[in-house]
Amino acid sequence: KLRLAYIILLIILFLSPVNGQVSKYSNEFLTVGVGARALGMAGSVIASVDDVTSGYWNPAGLNEQLQTAQIGLMHNEYFAGMAKFDFGAYSMRLDEKSVAGISFIRFGIDDILNTLDLIDADGNIRYDRISKFSAADYGFIFSYARKPEIEGLSFGGNLKLIYRKTGDFANAWGFGFDAGARYNLRDWSFGASARDITSTFNAWSFNTSDMSEVFTVTGNELPENSLELTVPRLMLGTAREIHLSEKFTLLAELDADITFDGKRHVLIATDFV
Repeated sequence: KLRLAYIILLIILFLSPVNGQVSKYSNEFLTVGVGARALGMAGSVIASVDDVTSGYWNPAGLNEQLQTAQIGLMHNEYFAGMAKFDFGAYSMRLDEKSVAGISFIRFGIDDILNTLDLIDADGNIRYDRISKFSAADYGFIFSYARKPEIEGLSFGGNLKLIYRKTGDFANAWGFGFDAGARYNLRDWSFGASARDITSTFNAWSFNTSDMSEVFTVTGNELPENSLELTVPRLMLGTAREIHLSEKFTLLAELDADITFDGKRHVLIATDFV
């Protein structure tokens, strides 16, 4: 299946009549983070996540949930409430060794003023011609986790479907795959999550019919259909749970976030990672 995914991706890359580019900050709405505990731990939960939010952080963690089914919801707002982030997830245990889940993410800005038709053909300013649109990113994550015969080991994977829309001007469809693993050894947990393992792509399509006249008058270049690639990302984690008493425990985790898309302003940077 993985080999087939590579073949399909190569066919799209070489046969599609679009321009391709590797973007360092492509699909960043999928890196915001979900869950109160995870955000409180600065996202360092790759090795310790054990609930319905595992589909986002590390799909292998779904097998740690104790309930037959779980539901998770979150709403957050950024930039004085202009940008709204919504997350919803559902996970269900299929049997003693496997769990499936689905997650939904929306990050968008609504009620953006469209002033393309503000000035009519006679040069008059017409405020009644102002309309509104939304710029929103949507992510659908389908997760599956399973325990093999090795004691303490779990592994899982995600299929991600992405839809990005900017009013009636542009939209993009994309898909990608994630893989994760977790190993529990007494009070220690070790986790790994490889995101976009086959390089996630977004195929952008632009509707330039409503923009061509304004762009020409203002000297702007019309956008062209393009293919946007998100290169893989590896996240590693080690966690330790310390039992202080019957009702209190201390959980600590150290994670490494490793990217392969060129130098960033981070703690350790090389030409490769």
